[in-house]
Amino acid sequence: MDFSWPEEYTTFKQSVIQFAQEALNDDLISRDHEGQFNRNNWEKCAEFGIQGLAAPKAYGGREPEINMLKSMLAMEGLGYGCHDNGLALALNAQMWTVQLPIAHFGSKEQKKKFLPGMADGSFIGCHAVTEPEAGSDIYSMQMTATKVDGGYKLDGSKRLITFAPIADMALVFASVNPEMGKWGITAFLVETNTPGVDASPVRSKMGMRTVPIGELEFKDCHVPEEARLGSEGAGFSIMNHTLEFDRCCILASQLGAMERQLEDTIDFAKKRKQFGQPIGKFQSVSNRIADMKLRLETSRLLLYKVAWLKDAGESAMIEAAMLKLHLGESFVESSLDAVRCRGGNGFLTEFEVERDLRDSVGSVLYAGTSDIQRNIIASLLGL
Repeated sequence: MDFSWPEEYTTFKQSVIQFAQEALNDDLISRDHEGQFNRNNWEKCAEFGIQGLAAPKAYGGREPEINMLKSMLAMEGLGYGCHDNGLALALNAQMWTVQLPIAHFGSKEQKKKFLPGMADGSFIGCHAVTEPEAGSDIYSMQMTATKVDGGYKLDGSKRLITFAPIADMALVFASVNPEMGKWGITAFLVETNTPGVDASPVRSKMGMRTVPIGELEFKDCHVPEEARLGSEGAGFSIMNHTLEFDRCCILASQLGAMERQLEDTIDFAKKRKQFGQPIGKFQSVSNRIADMKLRLETSRLLLYKVAWLKDAGESAMIEAAMLKLHLGESFVESSLDAVRCRGGNGFLTEFEVERDLRDSVGSVLYAGTSDIQRNIIASLLGL
């Protein structure tokens, strides 16, 4: 079993780390406090080529085809170098839940229309699936797509949508036949300046404050037939397909953040002295750091396995669910340990440790809660 990486991949990861450290960490305490999304940093990422990882070169991407392993490693490097977890979430949300499904299921016209702008940072896309009464029970969504002359009429609302308040387009899921349950769900590519689409203001939240989240309302919103992504009823399959990739790369950035967090905590434990010795010599502190290392390495193994499976074209449903569950929970626990190791300083904003803890809580909620991941795992085990 070979755990090594091609030199090209590791070199690119290091270049991503260097770029992120030098370009993406400016004025972060203030931006987090104000809940400000930095469009300039978003465009810097596009210029570097981050968003281009999720598009084929023919449509503005970096590589001839999307390279899952290289992309995952790059997003891990981004999470390590960029302290702005909200920006990392924003990038991953567009790249793997909007760009990727268009790249995999879109027509040539759809790819040409949407992918180049998202790859170059001039166009922002959001993934609109969650509803007020359909979160974990997502397939009971109430938004409808009624067939009309020339296309469909969309009616309903979406909530907790990353980028909803500022997005230029949305990948929207609606049911063309509610009686068919999940098999009636269909995907549409809708520009947000279309009549009948209204976006909410940016919502305040506990963490990930630098990425805007809000709602989208659709009322008598007419979209042409060519706005449909895939066939009628394919939305369920598109969602499942996309989520495996999403959980891989969105969590890769968190893995990078956990590695940075561990290194910073070790450095602090060596320098901070109490009772005449570094606090890392006290077992209560060193044990927490040992647990942080264990969570990091077990999460890394799960992440790399899922990325390998997807790159090989294999299904990774149970592996992706285990990854999402373990890494999400680990990020919360390790963030709490990082605060505890620093004592009172860890509680203060200026030391930039408490922000990771606030940001980490979202990881047990978005892209499927930890409880839902446990249900998926149990179901796939035949229970």
